[in-house]
Amino acid sequence: MSFKRIAVLGLGKVGRLAATLLHEGGFEVTGVDAQLPQAEVPFTCRVGDVSNSAFVTELLAGAEAVLSCLPYHLNIELARAAHVAGIHYFDLTEDVPTTNLIIELSKTSRGLMAPQCGLAPGFVGIVGASLADGFDRCRSIRMRVGALPQNPTGLLGYAFNWSPEGVVNEYLNDCEVIEGGVRKFVSPMEWHETIYVEGVKLEAFTTSGGLGTMCDTLHGKVDNLDYKTMRYPGHMDLMNFFFHELLLREQRQLAGEILTNAKPPVDDDVVYVHVAAEGTQAGSLRRKEFVRAYHPIEIAGARRTAIAWTTSASVVAVIEMVRDGLLPATGFLHQEHIPLDVFLQTPTGSLFKASASSRH
Repeated sequence: MSFKRIAVLGLGKVGRLAATLLHEGGFEVTGVDAQLPQAEVPFTCRVGDVSNSAFVTELLAGAEAVLSCLPYHLNIELARAAHVAGIHYFDLTEDVPTTNLIIELSKTSRGLMAPQCGLAPGFVGIVGASLADGFDRCRSIRMRVGALPQNPTGLLGYAFNWSPEGVVNEYLNDCEVIEGGVRKFVSPMEWHETIYVEGVKLEAFTTSGGLGTMCDTLHGKVDNLDYKTMRYPGHMDLMNFFFHELLLREQRQLAGEILTNAKPPVDDDVVYVHVAAEGTQAGSLRRKEFVRAYHPIEIAGARRTAIAWTTSASVVAVIEMVRDGLLPATGFLHQEHIPLDVFLQTPTGSLFKASASSRH
C-alpha cells in the first residue's frame, strides 16, 4: 500500500539529508529533533524529546512511516511505538540486539519493520547478495566498507564523520561470520588483510554488525561470509592498543568522547566499497567484484559528505521501493532480499550509479 506521511527522527547530517531527499521524492515529511536545524530546510520541523513516550505516540499517530536517524540505543522504544501504531519502521542501526528485538516485533506487525537500511549494514548487503545470485554455488562473500578522510593526518588516519557510539560498538562487539559452512562469532579488530582500491593501500579487519541478517539468510547456502571495515594502514593496531591495553573498552562513552575530540569530522571524505564473491558457474570457478569510491556530491543545492549521502540515499531508496509496492508492506525486511538492479533504478538509488568511480 502506498504511503506519503513520514516522520524522520534525528536531524543530524544524515537525518537532515534523508528528510530532504524524501521531501524531493514526494513524501510529506516531518523532521523531529531536540532543536530546530540552523539552516533552512524544505520540510516541516518539530522540536521534541524523542525519549518521551507520550510525545512519540502523538507524533506517530499522524504518520504512516517513521525513519530513525537517532543513536542506536533510542531505536528499541521507537520500534515498539511504531509497532503499536501499525506503521512502517526504518532505521540505520548496526546494533545486533536492537535488530533481534525488531525481528520479534515484525512477527505481529501491521507495517514493515526495516532496520539496518544504511550503508553497512544495508547497501553493502544488497550488493553482496546480488553478486552471489550469479553463481550456481557460492563459496564466499567478502564485504568491506571504509568511510575515511580523503587527506588523512596523524597515525590513526581517521576522522569521526559517523556516530562515535556506532564506531565504538563496531570495534568492540563480537562479529558473526560463516566460516567453512559453520556459523560462528569472532573477535573484532582481527583477521587483518591488505586491500587496494584505486591504488590506495588500505587495511581491513573484522567489525560488528556489518552483515546485518545475512548469516541467517545465507547459512547453508554460502561456505564463507564475512564483513570487515577498511582503514588506512596502522589503524587497527592503534585502536587495539587504545581499547584493550588502555582498557577504554570498559568506558565506551569516554572512549567515544576522546576519539571525536582528537579526530573531528571533515568535509572532504571518501567511502570505499569493496565486495567480492566467488563461486562456480557452469562448473567453472569465477570471482565477481563490486569496487567503488564515493566522494562528496551536491544534492539539493548543498555539498554533502560521502558518508552522509551514501547512508541517506541507501535508506531513502528502500523507502521509495516500499512506497511503490516493490517491496513487502508487512513483516521484516532483510536487506539481502532487495534486488540491486531495482534499487539502483529508484530516483535516489540512482545516485550510486552517477556518483562513483568504479572497477568491475
